[in-house]
Amino acid sequence: MSEVVHPQESVYNLIPKEKVEIQKPPRYVSKFRPMVALEKELAKDAMRTMGPAKVEVPSPDKYLKKHSKEAKLSEKTQSFKEAHHTCDAKKPPVPLRTEMPLMGIHTKRDFIKTATVVPMKPQPTCVDTNKGHKQQLINSGLVPKYIKKKNYGEVPEYLQQRNEEEQKAQEAYDNYVKDQKEKGAMKHLSDEERQAILKGLKKNWDELHHEYQSLSLVTDTLSKKAHKECLEVAMKQLENDINLIERFKTIYIPSN
Repeated sequence: MSEVVHPQESVYNLIPKEKVEIQKPPRYVSKFRPMVALEKELAKDAMRTMGPAKVEVPSPDKYLKKHSKEAKLSEKTQSFKEAHHTCDAKKPPVPLRTEMPLMGIHTKRDFIKTATVVPMKPQPTCVDTNKGHKQQLINSGLVPKYIKKKNYGEVPEYLQQRNEEEQKAQEAYDNYVKDQKEKGAMKHLSDEERQAILKGLKKNWDELHHEYQSLSLVTDTLSKKAHKECLEVAMKQLENDINLIERFKTIYIPSN
């Protein structure tokens, strides 16, 4: 069996001990408690959820009658309608055929004719998408507004300036050529000589081209590669000379 453990026996345990009472600190109470309670009382609505304490019971005599909820005209409008229907005043008689009409009297219809304004014409629009997007036709670029400009048909200033510069350059070149021709430094190439030179250049190009076509497809040595490059350079130079002579009709060459 398990042994019972007794507390350690001592003579001092026989002396009664005084009970020490632990004093708890006072409970915290906010200083704003009265203010919050007052605000709660002020904001509280009386009979908010339960309804009024006493409700007046409807009287049996005040039952819902027929046409009691329909809107009624005011007394002024009702009296005006009754007076309009009960008007006993007679209209003036129709004027005779022999009587002259009164002149200078403007009727309501005449005033409407003079006061009416001519209706505005709808602005032309342009629909540019299949979803119906439209814009004004004037701003769409389809109306030739440029023909209404004051300077329509005139040459722009930058074109006039460029033409003047080209004309001055041509005049300077013609004067230089004329001076050189007078000095005998340059000779004008005739059309027959020009055609003969052009024919000779084309013949030389055909010969080089035939030789170029006769080369082997495989350029495995340096000599073959150098020969091929030489032919290509010569053909390119002949092509440039042919294009130059065909482009310019007037050609000058040194006389010596």
